Amino acid sequence: MREKDGPSANGRAIYRLGKLLGLLGGLQVGNNPGTSASMFKCVKRFKRANRNSPLPQEIPDYYCKRHSEPPKVFCAADHVVLCGKCIEEHKGHTLCGLEEASDNYRKLCQAMQHELNKKLELTKSLLSDEQDKVMTVQKEEQNYKEMVESEYRIRYRLLNEENKMSTLRPPGCLFGLKLREPNLNQPVRFGNELEEQFQDILQKLRDLTRENMNNLQESEVWLSEQICNLQGLIAELEKICNEPPLTLLQKAKDCLERSESLLLQCVRPAYVKELTVCQATGMSTMLRSFQRYVTLDPETAHPCLYISEDLRTVKVGKFLTLPSNPGALDFSVTVLGMESFTSGKHYWEVDVSKATNWQLGIFRDCTNKPGAGPRACGDKVLLTRSTMGSDCSFWVFPPLKRICLRQELYKVGIFLDYDYGQVSFYNVTEKCLVYNLSYLALQGSVRPVFAFCVPCEGLSLDSGSLTICPPQYPPDAANC
Repeated sequence: MREKDGPSANGRAIYRLGKLLGLLGGLQVGNNPGTSASMFKCVKRFKRANRNSPLPQEIPDYYCKRHSEPPKVFCAADHVVLCGKCIEEHKGHTLCGLEEASDNYRKLCQAMQHELNKKLELTKSLLSDEQDKVMTVQKEEQNYKEMVESEYRIRYRLLNEENKMSTLRPPGCLFGLKLREPNLNQPVRFGNELEEQFQDILQKLRDLTRENMNNLQESEVWLSEQICNLQGLIAELEKICNEPPLTLLQKAKDCLERSESLLLQCVRPAYVKELTVCQATGMSTMLRSFQRYVTLDPETAHPCLYISEDLRTVKVGKFLTLPSNPGALDFSVTVLGMESFTSGKHYWEVDVSKATNWQLGIFRDCTNKPGAGPRACGDKVLLTRSTMGSDCSFWVFPPLKRICLRQELYKVGIFLDYDYGQVSFYNVTEKCLVYNLSYLALQGSVRPVFAFCVPCEGLSLDSGSLTICPPQYPPDAANC
C-alpha cells in the first residue's frame, strides 16, 4: 500500500497530523499544567523528526482525477482529455494534441456562431412580422366587419324594396320570397332571419379574430424566448473561442450540443385563419330583378380582341406581345360595356370559366373617341384573377388588396348600387359574397369593364374568353 500511495500521499498525511498536533499543543486539559507541557514536548519532537519532509502542493483541478497527472492528448471519439496513463484505455481511438484539438473546436464554435447569427436574424424578422400582423388582423377584422355590414345593408334595402313592390302585385307574388299565399308577416320573418344571419357572422368574426390574436401573441412570446436563447449561446460561444485550449475543450462540447438542439427547432409564423370562413353566404334573389342585358362595345375594344356577333363574348383574336417587363402583368387588353349607368341599381353576370387571367368591374366613362379604350389612370373598381407560374391569386381595387377565396370562380356576379356608392362581387356558383366595396365616390357615368392580362411572354390565342350571361329574372316575375 505504501508504494501505491507514493511519497506525496505520505507527506500529506504527515502534514495533516502536524497541524492537528499543533492545535492540540495549545490546549489545556483540565487544571493539570503538566499535561499541556507534556503535549507541547511531543509536538516539538514530531516537528524536529519531520523537519526535512517537504510540504505537499495542491493538485490543479485540470489534472486527471484518477492519476493526478496533467493532460497530454485529446480523444476525438469520446471528447475527453487524457493523461499519459489514460491513453492505454483509449487504444484504437483518434488521438491528437491539445492545441490541434482546440483549434478544431474553435473553428466549430465559430461556424456554429455563424449559423446561430443567421437564425437570430431570421427570428427577429419573423417577430417583427408577427407584431405587424397583430395590427393587420385588427384592421382586417374592422374591414371585414364593414364589408359584411355593407352586404347586409344591401340585402335589407332589397328586402324593403321587395316589400314595397309586393303591394303593387297580385297577392302571393313577391320576388324572391316565393310566397304560396298572401302573408303580411312573411317579410317580417325574412327580416328577422337576415338579422340573425348578420349577428351570427359577426360573432364568428369576433371568435376567429380572438383566436388569431391569441395565436399571434403566443408566437411573439415563443419567438422572443428563442431570440434570448440564441443571443445567450452566441455570447457563450464567443467567450469559449477566447479561452485557453484546455478550458475550450472542456466547455465546447456541451455548448455545441445545446446550439445544435436550438438550431433544429423549427421557427415558423403563427397560423392565422383567413376571415373568408366568415363570408356572407347566400345571394338575394332580388338581385335578378336588377340584372341588365349588358353587351360589349366594339369601338372600345383593344385591337387584338375578337367580339362575338351577339356582343356578349370576348376573346383574343390574335397574338400580342408587349415590351418586356419581367414580373409585371398588363391588363391593357380591355373592352367596355355598351351600357352606362349614372344612378340606380344594376346587376350582371360573367362566365369566367374559360379564362385564366381576367379583370371585371366598372370604369368611369372617360373615352372621347372611338377606339381610345379606357385610360389606365381612370376611376375603376375591379376584381382580378392573375396567375404567375403555379400561383393563382385574386385581387380587388381600390385599394389594391389580395383576397383569399376558398373556391375557384367560374361565374362572377357584379352588383352596382350607384346612389349608395357600393359595388359587390359574388361567386354565383357557390351563391356567396366575394368582396364588397362601399362609400365609393362615383361621379358621371360608369360602364362595365372586361379585360385580359398580358403576361410577359405575351398573350396567345388560347387565353380563353369572357361571356356575359343573359338576364335570368326570378321565376315569380313571369307570372306577375
